[in-house]
Amino acid sequence: MKYFQGVLFIIVLAATTSCRSVKTIQTAITKKDTVVTAPVVTPRFDSAQLIREVLDTLNKNHIDFQTFTAKLKVHYESSSDGKKYDFTANINMKKDSVLWINISGPFGVDLMRAYITPDSVKVLDKIENTVSLWSIEFLQSKLHLPMTFIHLQNLLIGNPVYLDSNFTSFIMDEKSVSLIGMGYIFKHFLTVSKGNYILQHSKLDDIEPGRARTADITYGDYQIKNGFHFATYRRITTSERTKLDIEIEYKQFDFNKPVSMPFRIPRGYRRL
Repeated sequence: MKYFQGVLFIIVLAATTSCRSVKTIQTAITKKDTVVTAPVVTPRFDSAQLIREVLDTLNKNHIDFQTFTAKLKVHYESSSDGKKYDFTANINMKKDSVLWINISGPFGVDLMRAYITPDSVKVLDKIENTVSLWSIEFLQSKLHLPMTFIHLQNLLIGNPVYLDSNFTSFIMDEKSVSLIGMGYIFKHFLTVSKGNYILQHSKLDDIEPGRARTADITYGDYQIKNGFHFATYRRITTSERTKLDIEIEYKQFDFNKPVSMPFRIPRGYRRL
């Protein structure tokens, strides 16, 4: 079940995302990931133009596709039990319609298979011989998030998530530009590299009073394929009551190739 929990978290992103002030977000997660520099704030009259340039570039860099296939290495840690887990995930996806995931552990042993559509989630646990059948609405109620298939798709592809914020200010240093905005769910601290405006970090801050949730997503090791800038490295760190750390390395990936998505519930599997 730990493998399942880790993969499910990767898919839904912010199952336990949290909330801090914008000031805290600027130094959140770990010091080793942050270069301490004196921020240079551009005069106010330049703000709207720069923000517009960054968002226009992110839109131009948006990865559009019909099918996507990839093999990932995943490292997963949770402070709830102090243990570490490593596994391999193969994913196949058809844009806006189906996401198929197969999880294997050491020696290639199959552990889990998931079949996700815009309105349902089916999960086979091949160790416990069980099947879980959920609606997207059920997951939304458990996560307290308006999580949709498009959010899952964008997270795995590497497109920005929850990019609904009204960005009104920015901070710039010699290497990066960070936009600060407020959405209807999250405060958003979005960082891109200076010059080409390639996505580097996304820090989400829940605006709901009384919550203590935070999420940090790092994108790195970019490769260009089919004209797309694709981050082959992702790190997701979240905390609320517990802290989760997930590292993802894309070992193989491709766009617009034929994909297969076999999913059959074997006889004798117990439904949860």
